[in-house]
Amino acid sequence: MKILGIDEAGRGPVIGPLIVAGVMIEVKGSSTSNVEASNIDGVKDSKLLKHDVRIKLDKKIKKNSKYVIIEVNPQEIDAALNSPDLNLNWLEAHKYADIINELNPDRAIIDCPSPNCSAFESYLRNLLEDKDVELVVEHKADMKYPTCSAASILAKVRREEAMDEIKEKYGKTGPGYPANPVTQQFIKENWEKHPEIFRKTWATFKNQKKMKDQKSLDGF
Repeated sequence: MKILGIDEAGRGPVIGPLIVAGVMIEVKGSSTSNVEASNIDGVKDSKLLKHDVRIKLDKKIKKNSKYVIIEVNPQEIDAALNSPDLNLNWLEAHKYADIINELNPDRAIIDCPSPNCSAFESYLRNLLEDKDVELVVEHKADMKYPTCSAASILAKVRREEAMDEIKEKYGKTGPGYPANPVTQQFIKENWEKHPEIFRKTWATFKNQKKMKDQKSLDGF
């Protein structure tokens, strides 16, 4: 049986891409627990691992599985959120469907981003080429299913790499999360200089523009 796990990293940051990853392992029999004995043993939810451990596991997973990593840039995220037909959950569903359609698993295990797992599963299934593929759509699936844990590791490592690339080019951005003081200061100083790296639909970015517009009005 071909078992695929899918997860994302970078859903919340105001800076940089959203990363979606899928990891597929072929195992004997139909039990998900058989994945534990595969060559990706030792994986767990990426948030529970130190970054150096994630990097080591990233290499191990890539060596012993089929995988796909999709990078969704801020412009595509903003376009989805400004669209009447999409939101962030549905955008992720489209990316998940791309991975499932490419890898063609027997079972796909999804760490569901939506509070309504059944609605997300229904939307996702409509995007699939194989309508009969078995879907397991659950919250915190990355803590329960090894292939999902592996996908979370690949997504997290690529997200960190992408942020390192951004920092090298643009300066000290911090991790990109709105609540981080370093990120807040970077946005305040750079939101107009480097608009390509920001998610302009995020309130953190919009507030900077509002403050500028207010200052302009106050000047009259």
